Amino acid sequence: MASPTLISLDAMGGDHGPSVVVGGVKDYLARHDGDGVRFLLHGDEAAIRAELTRCGLTDAVCDVRHTDKVVAMDEKPAQAMRRGKGSSLWNAIEAVKTGEAKAAVSAGNTGALMAISKLLLRMAAPGLERPAIVASWPTARGYTAVLDVGANIGSDAKQLIEFAIMGEAFQAAVHGVAKPTVGLLNVGSEDMKGHDEVREAHAILREGGIPLNYHGFVEGDDIAKGTVDVIVTDGFTGNIALKTAEGTARFISGLLKEALTSGPIAKLGALIAMPALKRMAAKIDPNAINGGPLLGLNGIVVKSHGGATPRGYGNAIRIAVDLARSDYMAKVGANLGRLAALDQPAPVAKTIGETHQ
Repeated sequence: MASPTLISLDAMGGDHGPSVVVGGVKDYLARHDGDGVRFLLHGDEAAIRAELTRCGLTDAVCDVRHTDKVVAMDEKPAQAMRRGKGSSLWNAIEAVKTGEAKAAVSAGNTGALMAISKLLLRMAAPGLERPAIVASWPTARGYTAVLDVGANIGSDAKQLIEFAIMGEAFQAAVHGVAKPTVGLLNVGSEDMKGHDEVREAHAILREGGIPLNYHGFVEGDDIAKGTVDVIVTDGFTGNIALKTAEGTARFISGLLKEALTSGPIAKLGALIAMPALKRMAAKIDPNAINGGPLLGLNGIVVKSHGGATPRGYGNAIRIAVDLARSDYMAKVGANLGRLAALDQPAPVAKTIGETHQ
């Protein structure tokens, strides 16, 4: 019998701690195929077991590892690295480092999670300063992976290509796209547009030394269209794009609610349109797409939103399981190796006289 896929959970992270984490485990098991998946929960054992009892979960599904230490949501990353050893967040990541668990999930402090993950797991590529955060962006065609959305403020050409490699493997593993198309976010589609780093990355990807299904440059409006399956940008631009989209979605939702409750006829129309409105709301619900992996680590770590519901946390678990059961790490490693080979200078040919000296 194959060994189970063990997922390590920071049970104390986030705004609600064990109630959402354990509820997320129950949601995952109810909505997805939980066969062969077990969970390792780190934190206050009494609080965790109370939630396990409430949710009807047993030791057959969950192991509990007690610790009194918790990394606070407002704790600075440097403090978390110095004082966080033995905390629920630290222990959840360490289980991945030792090989006991295949992946870790936390809704805790993002900066601390990133710093501790990098400290314990190290980076998969020497040039990466910190992990890239990927967002699953709802589009007209499904979901597009957008990265980086906030971890690396500035990125050179090599880092952008690394993001492309990681994003392509993520999209295949989590969203089931057989050969994802990849685009570089730019201010125009012409070759001469954009800054030096974007144009350099574009030239290397276009030459085909790395086996990606490269589309070329894409613009901001291509994100919602779903023009490509993976959109690559630096964290500064990606974070602004993400926050702009979130704000726009809230603004439109507010306008729609106001319009549909403005009078008796409008309310009747809303009642008739309710099934369609619910489908639309489900498509853009943050909990439906919750779970942003920290790509670029020598291990799988997924960040859940701190205020996620049990359903949202269950989705973050699903992403962790999908990545753990895929060839994501091997595929990324192979393509990063190809990228490293492109950086090697060509051997200098010797003259006839030199070969006979």
